[in-house]
Amino acid sequence: MRASRLSLIAVVFFALAVSGCMHTSPAATTGYAPVDEPYRLDAGDKLRVVVYGQDGLTNTYAVGASGAITMPLIGAVPARGLTPAELAASVTARLKKGYLREPYVAAEIDTYRPFFILGEVAAPGQYPYVPKLTVETAVAIAGGFTPRAERGAIKLTRVGEAGAAQAVVPPGTFLKPGDTIVVAERWF
Repeated sequence: MRASRLSLIAVVFFALAVSGCMHTSPAATTGYAPVDEPYRLDAGDKLRVVVYGQDGLTNTYAVGASGAITMPLIGAVPARGLTPAELAASVTARLKKGYLREPYVAAEIDTYRPFFILGEVAAPGQYPYVPKLTVETAVAIAGGFTPRAERGAIKLTRVGEAGAAQAVVPPGTFLKPGDTIVVAERWF
């Protein structure tokens, strides 16, 4: 009886010691749950910018690798990290400086930047993002798991303001545009 208690205590201490050595990113502890935070623009997003009464300025603009959109008259407008409403305010302010008296500008997402899925899925690659997309749905879009897929080891990489964060996530985890999913291969 005493030996089994000692072995149980040893196992608990070992588990605690090992778990203290594991690296977990801040994203791993948040679980990548959907948050009602405003969407932030980045390279690859396409926006529909409407300048009311100005058909020559109303168009679809892509956020380039530099993080800006380029519009007639006002040139490059920084967009990376802004919400669509903040971008509209920035465009409005620039148009007021000698181009239009009272511009009214609206900006909305036309196409989100894609997400990527790699590893043990039938068709790995780049796919268009849609709101409320989960890891499970992304795997289905990519043709499902291969027979050698490790279904319990799905790694999600998300790039944010603080850099890239990686975590092993459950299938119900919500994705964001630009996320990368890697489905590992099982050995047995």
